[in-house]
Amino acid sequence: MKAREVLQCYAAGERDFRRTNLRGQSFRGQDLSGADFSEADIRGSDFTNAILNRANFTYAKAGVRRRWLLLQKLIIFVITAISSMLSASSGLLIATLFLDPHGSRPAFLIAGWVVIGLTANTFITIAQQGFTVKALLSLAGAGATASTVAGTVAGAVAVTATIAVAGAVTGAVAVAVAVAVASAVTVAGAITVTIAVADTVTSIAVTVVAVSGAGITASAIASAVANTGVVAVAVASASAITVAIASLLLGFYSGYCAFEGDERFALLYIFGVAFGALGGTLFRGADLTHANFSYAVLKGSNFNHTTQKQTRLEWVCWQDAQKLDRARVGNSILANPAVRDLLVTRNGYKKSYIDANLRAANLDGVNLEQANLTWADLSGATLRHASLKDANLTESLVLNTDFTGATLTGSCLEAWNIDCNTQLESVDCQYVYLLRNQQERRPSSGDFAPGEFTKLFQEVLSTVDLIFRNGIDWKAFAYSFNKLVLDNAGTELSIQSIENKGDGVVVVRVNAPPDADKAKLHSEFNQTYETAVQALEAKYQAELKAKDDQITIYRQQSADMLEITRLMANRPINVQAFAEAKAMNESTDTSRKIEIGSIGGNFHASGQALNLGDISGTVTNTINQLPDVSDDHQSSLKELLTQLQQAIETDADLPDPDKADLLEQVQILAKAKQTEEPAQQEGIARKAKKMFDATLKSLPETAKIVEACSKLLPMILKALGLSL
Repeated sequence: MKAREVLQCYAAGERDFRRTNLRGQSFRGQDLSGADFSEADIRGSDFTNAILNRANFTYAKAGVRRRWLLLQKLIIFVITAISSMLSASSGLLIATLFLDPHGSRPAFLIAGWVVIGLTANTFITIAQQGFTVKALLSLAGAGATASTVAGTVAGAVAVTATIAVAGAVTGAVAVAVAVAVASAVTVAGAITVTIAVADTVTSIAVTVVAVSGAGITASAIASAVANTGVVAVAVASASAITVAIASLLLGFYSGYCAFEGDERFALLYIFGVAFGALGGTLFRGADLTHANFSYAVLKGSNFNHTTQKQTRLEWVCWQDAQKLDRARVGNSILANPAVRDLLVTRNGYKKSYIDANLRAANLDGVNLEQANLTWADLSGATLRHASLKDANLTESLVLNTDFTGATLTGSCLEAWNIDCNTQLESVDCQYVYLLRNQQERRPSSGDFAPGEFTKLFQEVLSTVDLIFRNGIDWKAFAYSFNKLVLDNAGTELSIQSIENKGDGVVVVRVNAPPDADKAKLHSEFNQTYETAVQALEAKYQAELKAKDDQITIYRQQSADMLEITRLMANRPINVQAFAEAKAMNESTDTSRKIEIGSIGGNFHASGQALNLGDISGTVTNTINQLPDVSDDHQSSLKELLTQLQQAIETDADLPDPDKADLLEQVQILAKAKQTEEPAQQEGIARKAKKMFDATLKSLPETAKIVEACSKLLPMILKALGLSL
């Protein structure tokens, strides 16, 4: 089909390009959703920024057009010829050093042996470390050091042979040149063969030219045999031929390692693939969502992003795609050789995909039996009817993943991350393990009934797990959960279960609607809980004289389920508010609000009688016992404490439990004046100030009580003769 005919078909709304010759055609930016390119020849075609959603490229042939292929082969042949000549020149240099045409045999022999040693070191270093920055820096350092040492030694030998100092210079320069040439030969040969591996014909050309280079070296050696010793000729011949053959073998080895995904030769792989894609099929910036490349030949294709747009490869089918490893895939999931092999072969039996990126991958029907998917990201992937029997999904990310019809029998689901969009319909599962190494089997005995696994985990999908790893502070929890319910009045929340996992780990599972933003609920609760815990810890530390070990004991005891039961029974935390979340959700009555109370068992919960009048009267009597002593510049302590008491009692935004706590501290400050010991007086005042700070910390800075305390507390402490 000619270009004009293609455009006419496209203009007429035609989407059928089956078995069509589309070489070199441009579809840049066109909407070709659902188009059928099966068995079409799309070599050199341009689909840049095109919309190819659900397009069919089954058995299509992508790659480089013939004119570009000929140009590539010509460039490879030129590079190969240069590489071979460099190899021959290096061998000839070594032969010259050993054959000693200038009659200064000792100096040249030393230089020759040094060149052989450095060349061997170059080959060995590259074979072991590859083409990395570390390897190249190591070679450069070795070459510079050896050149200096060899030049000095050669010069010394030359002097003893009554040769001028020029001999030393000649030796040093010869060594430096030899090392540079040997390194150049190795690099050029490896790059050349890496590219050549992509094409059999070019590989043959490399071999022929390289052997020719070795032949040139052998001929040069033979011409000097008549004037040289037999031993020197043998050593020189062996050295030169060895350099030529070693360069060729190292090149093939580097190319093989590069295409096998060896990170040491990653630069060579990138270079070789990029070179092979020149003039190839372009999919840069295209939308290939749900496209099908089954059995397509993709050598020389380019799936890289453009500067303005990313190439979309979500849910693309790569089953049995040919030569996908010779395509440019950028930083997509195809960049991982293991993942690329899985997508092509559909077989991951007993293979490892630890921490692999499989986001939005098409894994329908793949065999992942006994595969290790620990920490793997499978978000948005489709595994419909896939086999995951005995697979390890520990801490894997399966958000919005489709497991419809998949087999999960015997798989380990420890701490896997699922959400309400994870599809578990028709999952074939007899049993699973909740901990690795086949521990915590579910069900404990027997097998799941049909549909039971799906029902079980759908319930899990409708919960938010609140995990407390160092015990749980129930006062902070009650306050935080009640606030979460009130702040999300349109979301039905209730506590499903409380589980003690041991070692201080407590899991509270909260029921939430499937469409709720669970991440937001989890984050809001954690923020409120952390703030509440910090406020309570300040109180704990003040009351318990900052003994952290006692705080830890308190929490560990609270984590014990028997202790939880006792606390729930003896302290009216309004359990009904937990069991009936819907009722809580529909009401914002402040009488049901759970607040952080004081320390030492005075936990103020909804429904608990709290007589502020009695507390206030007691505080007033204590203040009235203070003398009315003041001067013209300072209010009396009695007057200041009275003002603080009134500010606390009249603040409408301050909860009654907090009012009671602050009034108790006012009374303590009043009693501090009656203490004769200055150190004891300072300790009492310091403790009271900490209690004020801890209570006011959870209130906004604009609250009236915060403003009043910030003004009155410093004056009260000054009246007590303190400067805290």
